[in-house]
Amino acid sequence: MTSTQPVAVQTAHTVPVTQPLSELETLHLIRKVCLRLHAVARQLRLRTDSRPTIEIDDDHDLADLLRALLRLEFDEVGTDEWTPPYSGGTPKTTLLLNRERIAIVTKKTRPGLTDKDIAEQVTADTGFYLAHKKCTTLFCFVYDPEGRIGSPKRLETDLTNVSDRYTVEVLVAPK
Repeated sequence: MTSTQPVAVQTAHTVPVTQPLSELETLHLIRKVCLRLHAVARQLRLRTDSRPTIEIDDDHDLADLLRALLRLEFDEVGTDEWTPPYSGGTPKTTLLLNRERIAIVTKKTRPGLTDKDIAEQVTADTGFYLAHKKCTTLFCFVYDPEGRIGSPKRLETDLTNVSDRYTVEVLVAPK
C-alpha cells in the first residue's frame, strides 16, 4: 500500500517590472482620482449606524483625503509644507510625486474665496515651486462641492499654462 504525501511545489514569484509612467499618463491618473474624490466624499458620509466620518471642511482635510486616494495609484506620495503669502501665516501642505516631479496643491472653495483669489493663490504657488525647482508640473485641484465657481471651465482655461520648462494645470471638480 502506498501513501500519498503532499508535494511542496515552489513557484517563482516575480515582481513585474513596471516602466515609469509618462507625464501624460501620470496626469491622467491624478485627474481621475480628483474627478472621483467627490463621489468618495459623499460615500464616506453614508456610514453605517451614523458612525463618524471625515468631513472636507478645508484645504487640509482635502489634502489628507486626496493623499490617501493617490496612494492607490502611486507608491510614494510625499508632502511639502510652506507658508504662502495668502495663507495668513498658516502653513499649507502640498502633495509631491517626487519621481514624477509633480506638486499637487489643493484648494477647497468657501464663502468669500473668489475666482480672483484662486488665481492669485495659483500664481503664488507657481512662483514658489518654479523658483525652488522641486517639480516641473504644478497640478492645482480646486474642490468645489457647493458649485461656488460660476464658470469652472473658464477658470481652468485661464489658469492652466504649459511651457517648455514648466506646466501648471488647474482642475475644478465637481462641475
